[in-house]
Amino acid sequence: MILPKFILGDNTNFPEAIFVIHTEFPRFIINLQNDEVEWLEEFDKEDQKELEDETETAIEAASKFYDNEVAQYKND
Repeated sequence: MILPKFILGDNTNFPEAIFVIHTEFPRFIINLQNDEVEWLEEFDKEDQKELEDETETAIEAASKFYDNEVAQYKND
């Protein structure tokens, strides 16, 4: 199965939260309400540098993805 790079998620237990799931390395879920990140990867100390490099870019991309999705809903 091919997954999209980002998936939007919500949950009635968190009515104010909007989640974006990043399915590629480094996999994570970000709560856009408070920018809290839950990592779905286990990292070794050797991975720390790569994680730091990838994190900022991936979180910015997740936010842009959300903005684009919302804009499409508003245009419909």
